Amino acid sequence: MTHPSRSGGQILVDALQVHGVEIAFGVPGESYLDVLDALHDSDIRFIVNRQEGGAAFMAEAYGKMTGKPGICFVTRGPGATNASIGVHTAFQDSTPMILFIGQVGTDFMDREAFQEIDYRRMYGQMAKWVAQIDRADRIPEYLARAFQVATSGRPGPVVLALPEDMLVAKAAVADTRRYQPVQASPSAAQVDTLRGMLAQSKKPILLLGGATWNAQACADVQRFAEANHLPVACAFRFQDLLDNEHPHYVGDVGIGINPKLAARVREADLVIAFGPRLGEMTTSGYALLEAPVPRQRLVHIHTDAEELGSVYQAELMINSGAPQAAAMLAAMAPVDASAWRHTVAAAKAELAEWQVQPPIFRDGNAPLDLWQLVQQLMSTLPHDTIITNGAGNYATWAHRFFRYGGMRTQLAPTSGAMGYAVPAGVAAKIIDPERTVVTFAGDGEFMMTGQELATAVQYRAGVLMIVFNNNMFGTIRMHQEREYPGRVSGTGLHNPDFAALARAYGGHGEVVEKTADFAGALERAVTFAREQKLPALIELRYDGNLITPNATLETIRKGAEAAKKAN
Repeated sequence: MTHPSRSGGQILVDALQVHGVEIAFGVPGESYLDVLDALHDSDIRFIVNRQEGGAAFMAEAYGKMTGKPGICFVTRGPGATNASIGVHTAFQDSTPMILFIGQVGTDFMDREAFQEIDYRRMYGQMAKWVAQIDRADRIPEYLARAFQVATSGRPGPVVLALPEDMLVAKAAVADTRRYQPVQASPSAAQVDTLRGMLAQSKKPILLLGGATWNAQACADVQRFAEANHLPVACAFRFQDLLDNEHPHYVGDVGIGINPKLAARVREADLVIAFGPRLGEMTTSGYALLEAPVPRQRLVHIHTDAEELGSVYQAELMINSGAPQAAAMLAAMAPVDASAWRHTVAAAKAELAEWQVQPPIFRDGNAPLDLWQLVQQLMSTLPHDTIITNGAGNYATWAHRFFRYGGMRTQLAPTSGAMGYAVPAGVAAKIIDPERTVVTFAGDGEFMMTGQELATAVQYRAGVLMIVFNNNMFGTIRMHQEREYPGRVSGTGLHNPDFAALARAYGGHGEVVEKTADFAGALERAVTFAREQKLPALIELRYDGNLITPNATLETIRKGAEAAKKAN
């Protein structure tokens, strides 16, 4: 069988279409012009970003939303280094992603040619596989493997370098079949063992997180929790695996955890950790579960066999994808839950108490009540609204008080990467234009990737952005006051008029400084975004002293000063 001769760039784009790629993100570069030319006649939509970090974040957000690899194209050297933040996020968040990097020609390699980097060394620790395609006739093989690796087991990023001369070389080669993600499944014996451990327990808790979830898996694990009357918590930034309005949802296990929920995890006699990696953030610095052998009996279900036992020696370790394990647990005969079924309502009541208006706003002296603003958002927006955020204390208002509507309504980086919020919000709106998308961004966060507002305008992505402007890097300032009270250094910010900036890009922008003004601003912003299909931004200007729901900078500083005097 003969095959037509094609350029490397054309073979690559054809292979992407074989694997079902419909959209790619990137910043153009002369190092992969032949790919750009092949994209011109393809069915793949190429979203042009303003910076490679934004492109990589958008590809990562695509991977989170769809479960399919997010595709990103960048040029060599500076483009590749800019994109590394998205690759690191995809790795820590277990998100399928493939980054293609234009590379210097093979005839120039190992001479430190213009913008040359050895990507195997650069990305080796933050990607599942890094390779360089030196022959055009092997492109289909490399891409099939890239999709396979990115989606199988624990999902993650793959990086492929594309030498410039390889992309213009001709080759007659056949396309491959479409990739098929591979996941392990629990054995019947393992499910029986889990059931036996559950039947013997008195204080069990189910903790959800991790990758490979889909709508059916979420429905199946809900059935399992309901049948066995289990309280369900979600790991750090995986709060959308169970509708937060569900009676069995009892809160998130992450930064700023509800102390009463933390106590329930510590006092549990059985923790079924379904999916999460049980990293530092989810375990409160490896304190909720002691390493390597927890006090609680631990069942750990995870997609990666090498993760199991690497930190925690669980009593039962199950290597499985989420859909495979959830289906078997849903079919499992329920146990007698009379010993703990009452704990679900009690834990739900503790969550409700944790989400009431914080004391710092109850006296009415704060002009802008951030808690009330979240309540307004929840009462106004559809239940399936997607919320995106990056890193910063402002994210507490989303994590603690917003009630997520279920799979897939939360896009946030477990890697703690600043700059994620805006690109993720724009990507979400491009991917699913009928859904309402709201981005929570701090002032420092926004200034890192806020130029992707231009991308939102270009592709008519009507995302709503809420910018929390307190003129500081708030999280670092908070830690600064705890460790070096009163010695402010490097955390103050001078910001632009964010609302005017949004208007300059072609979107809608308003400033809100009083609680009473937010409802009207929200209605106008939502209407504009929906009707014009353009981004709308509301800038919240508020007192930076209101750093967390539980404490002000002033109280943190005074507490630190008192502690220093006592010592």
